[in-house]
Amino acid sequence: MSHDLPAPKHPVNRQSLGYWLRIRGDRDLPGRRDLDPVEIPELLAHVVLMDVATDPLDFRYRLVGTMVDFHLHRPLTGAWVSQVPHQRAGSVFWATMESVVRERRPVVSNIPYVGPHKDFTSIEDLIMPLSADGQTVDMLFITVAFYNRTTGLADRS
Repeated sequence: MSHDLPAPKHPVNRQSLGYWLRIRGDRDLPGRRDLDPVEIPELLAHVVLMDVATDPLDFRYRLVGTMVDFHLHRPLTGAWVSQVPHQRAGSVFWATMESVVRERRPVVSNIPYVGPHKDFTSIEDLIMPLSADGQTVDMLFITVAFYNRTTGLADRS
């Protein structure tokens, strides 16, 4: 799988990918049970956990880190992605998550920022698959990095 790995630009996402690879070990996919917040305190504000539902496909925000929550229009914990207008099926975000579920490998996506901060330009998401049974993707482990036009990185709330 290493030849299929994305190359995130943001340090948060590079660190997250390293962590995902470590907890995966020699398996195809790590599971939610492998995530230990104590091991990644510096990443927690950037973390989003998404439940994956099938038939029909949808994604539910299970956990949204404080940095991500601060930079969005509204709190999303508990919301289904199909109910978020700029994220539902047909959006780049949805297509990227669908690709991670189907291909069972991490993906980096760069999308325009849609939120309350006018200086922000884009977001780099690293979306990594998790699986309770080692085969079927049932959760997504995502880290989110924001960019703004003034300083480049936007890591402070």
